[in-house]
Amino acid sequence: MSDNDVEFRTVIEPFRIHSVEPLRMTTAAERRAKAADAAYNLFQLHADDVLIDLLTDSGTGAMSRDQWAAIQRGDESYAGSPSFFVFRDAVQELFPYAHVIPTHQGRAAERILFQVLGGPGKVVPSNTHFDTTRANIEFTGAEAVDLVIAEGRDPQADHPFKGNMDIGRLEALLAERGAEIPVVMMTITNNSGGGQPVSLANLHAVADVCRAAGKPLFLDACRFAENAWFVKTREPGREHDTIPDIIREMAGLADGMTMSAKKDPMGNIGGWLALNDDDLALQCRNLLILTEGFPTYGGLAGRDLEALAQGLKEVVSEDYLRYRIRSTAYLADALVGLGIPCLTPAGGHAVYIDAAALLAHIPALEYPGQALAVALYETGGIRSCEIGSVMFGRQPDGSERPAAMELVRLAIPRRTYTQSHIDYVIEVAERVKAQAPDLPGYRIVDEPPALRHFTAAFAPIG
Repeated sequence: MSDNDVEFRTVIEPFRIHSVEPLRMTTAAERRAKAADAAYNLFQLHADDVLIDLLTDSGTGAMSRDQWAAIQRGDESYAGSPSFFVFRDAVQELFPYAHVIPTHQGRAAERILFQVLGGPGKVVPSNTHFDTTRANIEFTGAEAVDLVIAEGRDPQADHPFKGNMDIGRLEALLAERGAEIPVVMMTITNNSGGGQPVSLANLHAVADVCRAAGKPLFLDACRFAENAWFVKTREPGREHDTIPDIIREMAGLADGMTMSAKKDPMGNIGGWLALNDDDLALQCRNLLILTEGFPTYGGLAGRDLEALAQGLKEVVSEDYLRYRIRSTAYLADALVGLGIPCLTPAGGHAVYIDAAALLAHIPALEYPGQALAVALYETGGIRSCEIGSVMFGRQPDGSERPAAMELVRLAIPRRTYTQSHIDYVIEVAERVKAQAPDLPGYRIVDEPPALRHFTAAFAPIG
């Protein structure tokens, strides 16, 4: 490496800003009132009352010049739109499955898949199911089981691939309940586990176990490009592989995939279900027509399909992925440097603060993650997301159990915020840390029967 190729300390965005939208500044008193009006559920805030929105990276990114240009090519024919074939070819370039079924977003693909494969008495293992996946499985009466490695349940454990599945536990579950298992899922990267990647070696091992047991393997592949970058930079012997080749290898180990195209495919809406099995594809298409639309649009406009096809080309850029992962690590490193405990190493799309460690005085079922998320908003207008006992504590039988980890996710939208925005987040987090011992826990005063974190009402305790 020459002197001119040495990396600089400053993380710069590999793009210029083409258009801007204003942010509305608020006072601390206004934010306290807004939080109370929203029953302390940050999902219920008006977005105009949020300064830095890190609630999710799903559909919140900025589309590129070329994506906006692609929108103008969108063909809105009901059936057989040319835009579908542009979209299908872009998907199959990276994920060479025989059938590509568009949906309006990822949870629609999950609902269709598990409506066919799920049902009472069924068991679906994964490294860690995310909230909508788990909810769609449990809605059919099936059981969702998490089999992530032990390091993946320890926020402070040092492991390059904390999203890996525990092969021994998978083999044991298949031996004990194999007749009840219709499919095995792998989430890449592992969102509920801190955006942690899965190694290719682990994915090969899972695929081997599934084939030996005669079980299909499906990927929840929302953050496939970030996972591929971690494979390239962390997995021995993979440093010379290209990102598209790593993605195709991951895809080739599975029998199908669900996708929220609002993540790595750089879309504001969209998703798909892709698979090889002809009979299963036929059943899924029939359900698609009932609820989403004709198989060549699946609930999306032709312009959306064109934008996603372009996004799939842009997300595999190494310049983009280097910036994406380094800028996430920049936030994580700064928070850890301030003594704020975070899940380490940093994941791809988000930084996860360990709320249980920071707010050790708040019991798990008084929701320390919710307490921290509310404090971040009231202090500096930052909206984040609890990933803990609010999201995962309620069991299918209605009982409560503490989640494996009590986290607050700071999900970074793609190509949306600059480094100065992130520096502001760091400063707000430092102020919240200073008041952490005085923060109250929360109780739930009203909740829906499923996915309660979206609409539940909270009240502070004491």
